[in-house]
Amino acid sequence: MARERSPGTVREGPKSARTRERILLAAAQVLSRKGYAGTRLSDVAAVAEVQAPALYYYWSSRESLLEEVVTVGQQATMEHVVASLEALPDGTPAMDRIARAVAAHLEVVLGRSDFSQAAIRNAGQLPADIRERQLVGQRAYADVWRALVDEAVAAGEMAADVDARAARMLVLGALNWAPEWWDPERNSLEEVVGTVQQIVRNGLRPLSKSD
Repeated sequence: MARERSPGTVREGPKSARTRERILLAAAQVLSRKGYAGTRLSDVAAVAEVQAPALYYYWSSRESLLEEVVTVGQQATMEHVVASLEALPDGTPAMDRIARAVAAHLEVVLGRSDFSQAAIRNAGQLPADIRERQLVGQRAYADVWRALVDEAVAAGEMAADVDARAARMLVLGALNWAPEWWDPERNSLEEVVGTVQQIVRNGLRPLSKSD
């Protein structure tokens, strides 16, 4: 699968900029697979095809490199979800907006971004100081989902007896767990997206008289 370039970098430019981009991409790949504690700079250097000391030319420490990977991952997920929602026509029903957000989130974490996978998988492994800084981005993303759920409640598209906060946390938790179990050889991304959308729609909608 082709991997994306890191946001804020360019394909053309000075050799040092291209090398920095390659190292950052390598760090995302290693971090997403080995976790924060298991990621060594020597592994990152090997994937990036550079000497390990070269990493210190761009980052002051292992921690600063890995923190940038997580930050980029958070931004990649949020930006894709927000852009997908903004592309919907005015007047799109609230539950359709939630379904689109579900798809956009999974598109990033399953189909596009080692950065996003690294951010999700390592959220609980980060040192306290890094974790505290990352909470700012996590809260901003949570606000996007809070607004989606609130819109569904206000529109009467969500069951009145459903706890909105619990619903939001459960949906996000399920989405973030997907990279741990998804096997593209068993299920396509489209199949997973469709399944999750159906579960969310049926689980949150108000019951009809026939139910």
